Amino acid sequence: MNTKKHVSQIVIAAAPHMVGDGFRVQSTLPGGTRSENNVISPFIMMDYAAPNYIPPSPRPRGVGEHPHKGFETVTIVYQGELEHRDSTGSHGFLYPGDVQWMTAAGGILHEEKYSEAFTKTGGKVEFAQLWVNLPKAFKQNPPAYQNLTKADIPVVKVSEEGYVRVIAGAYNGTKGAATTFSPVNVLDVRLKKDDSITFSVAEHFNTVAVVFQGEADINGQPVKAVETALFEKNGTDITITALKDTAMVVLSGEPIDEPIFAYGPFVMNTEEDIRVAIDEYNTGKMGELR
Repeated sequence: MNTKKHVSQIVIAAAPHMVGDGFRVQSTLPGGTRSENNVISPFIMMDYAAPNYIPPSPRPRGVGEHPHKGFETVTIVYQGELEHRDSTGSHGFLYPGDVQWMTAAGGILHEEKYSEAFTKTGGKVEFAQLWVNLPKAFKQNPPAYQNLTKADIPVVKVSEEGYVRVIAGAYNGTKGAATTFSPVNVLDVRLKKDDSITFSVAEHFNTVAVVFQGEADINGQPVKAVETALFEKNGTDITITALKDTAMVVLSGEPIDEPIFAYGPFVMNTEEDIRVAIDEYNTGKMGELR
């Protein structure tokens, strides 16, 4: 019996665009805010900021105060230093290797910028941000924040320099660091040329592999930098062999079989939910930055 999970489509990332006044990113996933034909649920979108030099500046750049509701943001920092503040009172820094898993749920205000120290010196930045949908049952939960340092995230060695970091879910028996509201696997993969890994995902999960840098053979299909492989539901096994030194993430999760209605920073189930979210934001019910 063939258990290989075949690649159904290769998606090329969109052209770079600016988010705020400091983040130059590319959107790597197909539209996850459409209820119909959603092949990436529970994931909504993922932006990747490729390595880029940020010159010194008199003030921190990034994205100022803005709201979110109904989903989670997962920020992975590879180079540079980000600073975070939100309306729950959380404040912290993200250094290379760190992950911020923020549950917006019932509503949160936050800002993400380069830290003051990094702003003064400048330097290279590289990071990715993933949006993960929440089931309706949890969309009104209080907002929360998981600060996962580099040391918190389990690492499975593949070779002397190749490895898989298990941010959420599990990889070949190693459990991830994050707590999630639905079954998801978030694997941060670094492979040297000719490194190879094989693992299984549940057959009913949606699965995507996003190559940030390099090139990899994924179940017989070459996938290049800023390309995303979408997989068929049938099959369970995935084999990835690095054709060059490769940096990528592999995402898989149980689809959330519920309507999606999205508007900007809000991902809810109905248009009325969005109206309520906008009203909550405009009337200050999502709190304030402290």
